[in-house]
Amino acid sequence: MSSKKLAQLCITFWVVALFCPSVHSQLQVGFYRNSCRRAESIVRGAVRDALRQDRGMAAGLVRLHFHDCFVRGCEGSVLLDSTASNKAEKDSPANNPSLRGFEIIDDAKARLEAECRGVVSCADILAFAARDSFDLSGGVGYDVPAGRRDGRVSLASETFSNLPPPTFNVDQLTQRFSDKGFTQSEMVTLSGAHTIGRSHCSSFTDRLYNFDGTNSQDPSLDSTYAASLKRSCPRDSTDPNLEVPMDPRTPTISDVNYYRDILVNRGLFTSDQTLLTSPATASEVRSNSRSPLGWKRKFAAAMVKMGRIQVLTGSTGEIRANCRVINS
Repeated sequence: MSSKKLAQLCITFWVVALFCPSVHSQLQVGFYRNSCRRAESIVRGAVRDALRQDRGMAAGLVRLHFHDCFVRGCEGSVLLDSTASNKAEKDSPANNPSLRGFEIIDDAKARLEAECRGVVSCADILAFAARDSFDLSGGVGYDVPAGRRDGRVSLASETFSNLPPPTFNVDQLTQRFSDKGFTQSEMVTLSGAHTIGRSHCSSFTDRLYNFDGTNSQDPSLDSTYAASLKRSCPRDSTDPNLEVPMDPRTPTISDVNYYRDILVNRGLFTSDQTLLTSPATASEVRSNSRSPLGWKRKFAAAMVKMGRIQVLTGSTGEIRANCRVINS
């Protein structure tokens, strides 16, 4: 190749890199500063209004963002409704009926469309709403880099190989989070999201009545706590709506009681209590239990990192007009 052609190629590449959105675009704090100045405050208003009605929705919104990012990346696919020809993520057993907060995202989107039509993505709304939920439930605020665009595909079948179930042990959890780019320490940090919210009995009753197929109770479960759970979740109940708080003491406050509960064998899920079975993760649990502000700051940093998983930016994807359906 001649030096002249090489120079022309370099100039062409520089121009493309500078002006082509698919190459140059990256997530950035204040992404909507010029295009929709009040975007983040509008989302926060919708979240605050929802939490006034039900403080438990904070956990639902954090979980929505997590379940979005771990399947196809943070591109809003968890919000899409199923169609006659496709079962979407939200209708997978991993998400239905436990996943909540869709109406809050709808409300935030409607408010944004009224002010800045076609500007703010559903994926970014999810990221903002998760941040605000953590902050308003006693966590800390943090800057959310934005600029995500929305995907057009949602498959229930993809949830099984991407979302960690409550039955995972520490090695399985470590691998699943590693697959998404997280360290084991970050896995333990993000597990602290279980400090708020509620769980359906079906997610843990195997620990009460049939642990490892033995027709007995999980020996790692505190007996007094187990007795309380059995009262809330009777063996023969057929009610699919029975729930218990993830953290019995402060179920609507983002604090380190989650880790303190694990240390006294009161982790609700197998995937919670298993954090004591590895010296490294047990050390993280003890460290987090002693450092409320330190855990909150680590959690915020891990959430920002999670919000970057496989994002669509620039000209890829779309900005949905309705978070439940792709644009026609």
